[in-house]
Amino acid sequence: MSAPHPLSVPPALRSFFEEHPAAAIAFSGGADSAYLLYAAIACGCRVRAYYLHGPFQPAFELADARRLAQELSADLSVLDLDLLANPKIASNPPDRCYHCKRALFSALLEAAHADGFPVLLDGTNASDDPTDRPGIRALRELSVLSPLALSGIGKAELRALSRQAGLFTWNKPAYACLATRVPAGDPLTASLLRQIEQSEEALFSLGFSDFRVRVFGGAARIQLPAAQLPAALQKRREILDLLSPHWRAVLLDLQERPAVSYEENGSIGI
Repeated sequence: MSAPHPLSVPPALRSFFEEHPAAAIAFSGGADSAYLLYAAIACGCRVRAYYLHGPFQPAFELADARRLAQELSADLSVLDLDLLANPKIASNPPDRCYHCKRALFSALLEAAHADGFPVLLDGTNASDDPTDRPGIRALRELSVLSPLALSGIGKAELRALSRQAGLFTWNKPAYACLATRVPAGDPLTASLLRQIEQSEEALFSLGFSDFRVRVFGGAARIQLPAAQLPAALQKRREILDLLSPHWRAVLLDLQERPAVSYEENGSIGI
């Protein structure tokens, strides 16, 4: 892709980077943080992207993060953190997202400050409802800044700007962390999260997209967009062959996958 150009960045966001010429970015390879990294580079900011690798993120997210960093010639640090070592996270309470983001961003801040970056940024945008996302409380407590939200850039504008900039993430579906597939109160384990990841990889291989495989009493409950339900019935045998070895039962939810909530955006804009 061509070198980032500041004309692809709205004036309010350019002003932000003029005020913050050096910054670290919490980075997932998703649409939000991808455009934020692009904009920082385009505006001449000294920037480094930090990806936190752990059991909650599927392998393809790290692959996307590496690909984008390479395309932008951006510095990328990959940090390992076992969030399941924290009992407040592994027990999966209703406020797990808060504890998870508090631990995650604390680790990112420590790494960023050690590398000489005075501020940590995340990709929360103006379309995100702070009243519906307890993880945002952790960001505020840790003084993490959200330039997209501060600049009034919502999801639709962000995707349009990303497409204009030539980022492959411009139409990438929102992807929540694997822990959001498990009902609150059910303990989180590395083996369960791998089981979910393998099941979703299997559905991806069959051509499905923008879906979830949720844990339901030891069974897999597949949630698909309404337009993909007929294909699921046509591929019933293939789905059972791939998922049955992992689950007590495989269920298809006939209701359309619900709209994204804070639980469906565990990355909180990373």
